[in-house]
Amino acid sequence: MAPLPEYRPEKLSLGSLETEILEILWDFGQGTVKQIHDRILADPERELAYASVTTVLNRLTKKGWLKCCKTKKAFIWEPLVSREQAKTLQAYEQLQQFLAISNPDMVASFADSLDTTSLEQLEAIATRLQAIRRQRGNP
Repeated sequence: MAPLPEYRPEKLSLGSLETEILEILWDFGQGTVKQIHDRILADPERELAYASVTTVLNRLTKKGWLKCCKTKKAFIWEPLVSREQAKTLQAYEQLQQFLAISNPDMVASFADSLDTTSLEQLEAIATRLQAIRRQRGNP
């Protein structure tokens, strides 16, 4: 996984429609309300008001996930973090929440229950952490 990005949205929590719209923008790179609305309505089973897309885009902007630029004819919305950066931030947040509520016995019990593949991943993580600390000058 990539290192933590320098930029971080103010609020990491996302609703299902927020996530869907963000996924569309990651696919497009950038987009207008119409493009996003059309993409959602491409599914014949879906109904969604155009104004709802605008509301969600504004909410994502306030949360720090998007930026909006006005062109001559339309507003263009663009993600401020990549899909990979978002996954990294969300994984980091989940880990912090786990560690904040867990006592050492619970963490040890969790680690003990990991299978061989997970243990190999943990060893790879430990190796990567050591390399990062050496680069920082902290052995």
